[in-house]
Amino acid sequence: MAITACIRELDRYENQEVILSGWLYGKRGGGKIVFLQVRDGTGICQCVVEAGCPEAFANAALLEQESSLRVAGIVRRDTRAVGSFEIAVTALDKVQGSDGYPITRKAHGIEFLMENRHLWLRSRRPTAILRVRHTFIQACRNFFDRNGFTLIDTPILVPGAGEDAQTLFSVEYFDRQAFLAQTGQLYLESACMALGKVYCFGPTFRAEKSKTRRHLTEFWMIEPEVAFAEMEDVMVLAEDMLVDAIHAVLDRNAGDLALLGRDLEVLRRIQKPFPRITYSDAVEILHAPATHQKMEEGIARDRERLQAQILELQELEKQIGAAKKEAQRDTLAVKAAELREAIQDLEVELANRPEHIRLAQAFEWGSDLGGSDETIISRQFEQPVFVSEYPRQAKAFYMKRSTRDPRTVRNLDLLAPEGYGEIIGGSQREDRLDVLVESMQGKGLKPEDYGWYLDLRRYGSVPHGGFGLGVERTIAWLCGLKHVREAIPFPRTLGRLHP
Repeated sequence: MAITACIRELDRYENQEVILSGWLYGKRGGGKIVFLQVRDGTGICQCVVEAGCPEAFANAALLEQESSLRVAGIVRRDTRAVGSFEIAVTALDKVQGSDGYPITRKAHGIEFLMENRHLWLRSRRPTAILRVRHTFIQACRNFFDRNGFTLIDTPILVPGAGEDAQTLFSVEYFDRQAFLAQTGQLYLESACMALGKVYCFGPTFRAEKSKTRRHLTEFWMIEPEVAFAEMEDVMVLAEDMLVDAIHAVLDRNAGDLALLGRDLEVLRRIQKPFPRITYSDAVEILHAPATHQKMEEGIARDRERLQAQILELQELEKQIGAAKKEAQRDTLAVKAAELREAIQDLEVELANRPEHIRLAQAFEWGSDLGGSDETIISRQFEQPVFVSEYPRQAKAFYMKRSTRDPRTVRNLDLLAPEGYGEIIGGSQREDRLDVLVESMQGKGLKPEDYGWYLDLRRYGSVPHGGFGLGVERTIAWLCGLKHVREAIPFPRTLGRLHP
């Protein structure tokens, strides 16, 4: 009797008959044999249909890309096939057709793919990214479970700002105004006073009119909060969690990362402890002549790389013109489209670099680090780097004032290497009532609007702290993506609310 199986477990059923349900990813062949590439969400399998099975062979001929189907057949080992196993088909049933599926093997622009995101998710690149995302999130949850944290579900509808009041999304809440949460942190502070070690994981919202590759208006954050913790404890927690999750991704998703073209050795080198510098150290890096020289050298290397890419594109275009088979032309056209996009991105980056150097040279102590500043700093390190002790004026009201330098707060940002910038932001929280009220007033907030939050400082206040990790930015770094929009199933950006 045939066994119902999924693709990732075919190795268990070598030389046995199985039933596989899925969708047609691709098809080739002719004459007396047809090769079907079938996907089922766990992988892709080659299914071989021969003319000796006339009914299955006839059904295979009618299949369009992304038709849903069921096949029955014998699992056999073939090291040339994806996954090292294939199915010799004995029966094939078409569940539903897919005439005119819009995402073909030909080249498509990113805007077209985003407009058809609901269908693009079926392609190999998006599914690889989403599998990495799943593993990373699961690993973080497992880390918290092992270390005694309790999950707290914090509100999405809130009465006021948790971060910058200028980036709040306003919603009508019956007869009054409410906002979409920017963070669960303030509520976690309450919960950590009850349970000691807590975390939340959920969507957060920022009405930030930014079109950079690092920004989404809706994104997911992992946020732990710990009672009786100081800034150094928060740093150790952050690096322990991140290294643990990276190891899990490397263990379970090396194939997905390889498909995305990610250099696995870069991730394998990520080890704790991470380098630690202060904000003032970071400013010195931005001002240092050696930093600017290194950037100029990088510009020169990238100009050479750009010229090599242009020559490669010209050669590809010649091959497309000479190709006699449509399938070969389509394959080359996809490579050419990807190369054109890479050339365009590099041209834009090279055009912006001189301005980034100018901004770094002119950076003034007291300003918050911008995206280009974080890129410059993070490229000085092969590991993620902690930057701490930022100026009070540049950071949120709840961060504890530093005793070493009252101009600064006891906060931390973790910058991912390779120019990816901030992926974690955290701090020790201000636990003194009078200082917290003063900080609120200095930020233009009304303490009376935060009465419940101030109660935490009235009744048994303790040193405590935590951080927020942006899932999409972290996945973008782990997968080597150019834009965070690919790191979430359905991205929400300044110009996109569909699908």
